[in-house]
Amino acid sequence: MQAAPVRATAIPTFTDALRAVESLLMSSGQRTARRNAWTSVLEDRRRAKDRVEAQRVLEEAVAARTS
Repeated sequence: MQAAPVRATAIPTFTDALRAVESLLMSSGQRTARRNAWTSVLEDRRRAKDRVEAQRVLEEAVAARTS
C-alpha cells in the first residue's frame, strides 16, 4: 500500500498576510504611495546612521590629531 502524496504548501508570512489585506483595502495608487513613503523612511534612517558614523570618524580624527 502506497502512502498518500504529501502536499507542502508554504505558510504565508505575516508580511504576506498584511500585503494581502492591504491589496483588498487600498487602491493601487494608495499602495504605491505607502510603499514609496516607507522606502523614504528607510532611506532617511540609513542616511542618519551614515551621518552619525561620519561624525564619529571626524571626532576620532580630531582627537588623534590633538593628542
